[in-house]
Amino acid sequence: MPEPYHHVRFRWWTSVSLDKLITDYGELYKTEKRVRPRTDEEVSLYKDQRDEVTLKADTLSVAAGAVRAVLFQKEAKPFTGRDVALRKLVFELYDKATPTPFPFGFSSEPRFEVQD
Repeated sequence: MPEPYHHVRFRWWTSVSLDKLITDYGELYKTEKRVRPRTDEEVSLYKDQRDEVTLKADTLSVAAGAVRAVLFQKEAKPFTGRDVALRKLVFELYDKATPTPFPFGFSSEPRFEVQD
């Protein structure tokens, strides 16, 4: 495995509840919520979707937002069973493999190894 795993997934039309992610999966994975600053005066379509929850298994982490999830490893290592389960969960919640949040193109998942 020459490169650490890195893959982006999206969800269209509806958003993921970050608080529900923490409630439902906080006992299985290490979680941390990051609340991004915002003001009432700013004009932004996505100001309420800036927050993220980081979920970490063994070697795989996920930065999960309302409509986008970034799966990543800091070091290239084979996935453990917990990593595979976290990847499966993210693929179920964020079911679109596109390079952008729009339905243009397709992003293929990088190869990964699983521990024996």
